Amino acid sequence: MLASGLRPGKEENSKEASRKQEHIIIALVDFAVSLMTSLDQINRDAFQRFKLRVGLNHGPAIAGVVGAQKPQYDIWGNTVNVASRMDSCGILGRIQTTDVTANVLMNAGYQCECRGPTYVKGKGTLTTYFVKTPFDDRN
Repeated sequence: MLASGLRPGKEENSKEASRKQEHIIIALVDFAVSLMTSLDQINRDAFQRFKLRVGLNHGPAIAGVVGAQKPQYDIWGNTVNVASRMDSCGILGRIQTTDVTANVLMNAGYQCECRGPTYVKGKGTLTTYFVKTPFDDRN
């Protein structure tokens, strides 16, 4: 699980905040592709066939430290739950995202392929998208 752009106490609803949000989403997609690239090299070196399955969503989240004996920073909320579901109902080697996140990516020049209506546990049927990557043809 990865979260990016968490800025406690810095909630914003401006045009600049929208640009920052787009930048964060693009950075996450680029990071996921970098992980896939590294894994591809590991697979070639070790004669393996490991693949990543990535789920992506954006929006508000609640974060905090939990635990008295072994404190850990954690995040919660619908945004987090949907991102987790995008992963769990996704396909190996692909980046699956919600329609709202796909729209942000497409406006930034990324290609996204509509997967169509997808059953998402706890959410019902959502329209999901796959972000196009160089690894799509290798699945």
